[in-house]
Amino acid sequence: MALEQTVEIVSPNNVLANAMLRSIDMIRPRLQASRPERVAFCVGTQINGAPHLGTSLVQTAAFLLAKAAKRTFNVDAIVRFGALDNAPYDVVLDPETHHAYQQTYHHALGVPAVDGLIEQYYRAFFDSLADATGVDYEVETYTAQQADPVFRYEFLATLGHLETIRWPLAPSHGQVHLRFPCPACGWAEKRAERTRLVTAGSGGADFAAVCIDHGDYKVTITPDSHAYLDLATLYRNLVKERVAARDAVTLSVMIKGGDWAFGCQLVDEAFTQLPGLTPPPRVFTPMVLTDTGAKLSKSLIREGRMAPPPGARPWMLDATAWTGAVDDYVDAMVWLVGRMLSDPKHFYRSYTTLEIDRLMNARPDTETGVRAREMNLYRRYFDLVASGRKTIEVRVQYPNLRSLAAGDHIRFICGTDDALTRVKRVARYTSFEQMLDTEGPARVNPDSPREQQLANIRRIYGPEKEALGVLAIEIELV
Repeated sequence: MALEQTVEIVSPNNVLANAMLRSIDMIRPRLQASRPERVAFCVGTQINGAPHLGTSLVQTAAFLLAKAAKRTFNVDAIVRFGALDNAPYDVVLDPETHHAYQQTYHHALGVPAVDGLIEQYYRAFFDSLADATGVDYEVETYTAQQADPVFRYEFLATLGHLETIRWPLAPSHGQVHLRFPCPACGWAEKRAERTRLVTAGSGGADFAAVCIDHGDYKVTITPDSHAYLDLATLYRNLVKERVAARDAVTLSVMIKGGDWAFGCQLVDEAFTQLPGLTPPPRVFTPMVLTDTGAKLSKSLIREGRMAPPPGARPWMLDATAWTGAVDDYVDAMVWLVGRMLSDPKHFYRSYTTLEIDRLMNARPDTETGVRAREMNLYRRYFDLVASGRKTIEVRVQYPNLRSLAAGDHIRFICGTDDALTRVKRVARYTSFEQMLDTEGPARVNPDSPREQQLANIRRIYGPEKEALGVLAIEIELV
């Protein structure tokens, strides 16, 4: 730990950082106001090829913020990954009108191929982040999201206010980009110049559009229809955030790159034109900048329109160029983003590629250490583990624990104290009673009788959690 402190980040103070002691305190006001049962940290990424450093930074921050929320606020937390498969796969110009037409990754490749891209570029990264942080995650494509009746109903509700929200969503010309891909070929007019709302009501809406190959066509959008609804970025975020704002059980926190701070001003302006809801809290992560102060753009560099800036290593432009294993890359990102999150001054700012290269070169050598999952414990249980008297830790089988096996390490955390343990054995049971009868209550808590232990465990884990399956994790101190 002392070695890590030698890696210095020098950050000036700012208004936001000066108001907080911890970066995670950004979400405290909404937690205090709404008292949710859990928090979902939502991060979206276009499915359009290999991710670069900025993408990995935002995703890693989502997991570390979820971990911090669990520890700081004692609330369940999860990461929701929005895989934006409506990213443009190809764009062509109509030779007669010069209107641009686009086809999404979903329409060009199909569901299996999109799922393959998610597996190729993100699944192992997210699995490793889940192991490193103890935070579960969910994946949802935009295609699945737009097909959800709740999302479509919220979209339909906005149409009654289209005349007012169209200016925040398209402030230069008021032409909102509503794309309905041609049912015959899947292409849609990119900027929706000739797409018109024909009729709208509480049960649905009819639109007219023009295909580059098939001419005029009509589309009907209802909560249950199958017509594809491809909303441009600002409109998509407006609808998504309004859906999230209606959830009284789960507080959604939108995790976005720092460049989104400007775009969200327009989303918020559209919110003010609609009744009854407040935008969910947002956390803007540090931007990765070139030496000129511009956002690092893998596309501009790959197209030869911008030279790689100083300090931009190959892995910063393409995460698959990292020379080590996925776990090594995740450990590096967790360390880097963890340093940023250590002080609000370090998190609520941006970093050049040269500065990130400096930090990564100064990163402590961890090859001789161990990679440990972190688990939080109440003080009374932590002291039993730290003394070696508690040799069975009880958990339910959350997705991120399915791969837990003998030989893995767990670092138990209580406040500023921690205890590193090695897993000797993992046993699975269908109920807490079965687990206690087989393992013996003295190994779970030598200071508490069986019935009291059972009552305590069930206060922590309700019936729906027990139904996931019960894990008895045999541990030993390292």
